[in-house]
Amino acid sequence: MSPAPHPFDEAIRLEPLADGEFAGRSSPAYWNMVGPYGGITAAQLLQALMSRPERLGDPVSLTVNFAGPVAEGPFRIRTELMRSNRSTQHWSATLLQGDGDDSVAAIAMAVFGTRRPVWSHTEARPPAIAPYEALPRLSRPEAPAFTRRYDLRFERSPFESISTDSRSACWIADHPPRPLDFPALASACDVFFPRIFLRRGRLVPVGTVSLNIYFHADAAALAEQGSAPMLGAALCHVYQSGYFDQHGELWGRGERLLATTHQIVWYRE
Repeated sequence: MSPAPHPFDEAIRLEPLADGEFAGRSSPAYWNMVGPYGGITAAQLLQALMSRPERLGDPVSLTVNFAGPVAEGPFRIRTELMRSNRSTQHWSATLLQGDGDDSVAAIAMAVFGTRRPVWSHTEARPPAIAPYEALPRLSRPEAPAFTRRYDLRFERSPFESISTDSRSACWIADHPPRPLDFPALASACDVFFPRIFLRRGRLVPVGTVSLNIYFHADAAALAEQGSAPMLGAALCHVYQSGYFDQHGELWGRGERLLATTHQIVWYRE
């Protein structure tokens, strides 16, 4: 008897349709407070693009604009190759849902490309934190369902008190463990709690408007990472006029920077 599929693989499972379209369904395992976790939507859009046979190389960047709420139930993803060059491709993906199955809920733009062996150097440095094995897993039964799909380990709990700044670091792994691939890396880029929760010491209404992900690792590096925990760091630069930014980093084995992410988030006070 074969083992049950991983919840993440179930969440990003898509059925090919005609003309570069795919059918999927929202996942209760990755539910947030009022809809699907934004990271899983990003992963579903990326999975659709990676399923196109014309795709060239690995993802280099992914931008997801959340145009409206993604509801519970089925959806369609429409993909289109916008331009193909010698070493890069530019793709779009649109998640459609609602009346007539044609209401736009999310729009993605992605760049795929081939990577070459050239001079490389990483100026950023990973945060200092206690080893993964020395820290307890975050457990909050009242938290949204998607948090139970991750093993998050903080040196300083982000919920203990109001923070003087928005910086935090934690270990991040899929739960149950799963080998890392590009959709999973894209999803993990959204796992950081909204920075305003740390600064205000309470929940406030928020919603990601645009999520940008830059992939610094190729498929071989992700295979080398396997199911080992990643080290994440996040901070905010400014809260202003109902929007704040959020920057994140995901580090892998050997202090390798796997991805960086930046998003703009709407909030209400």
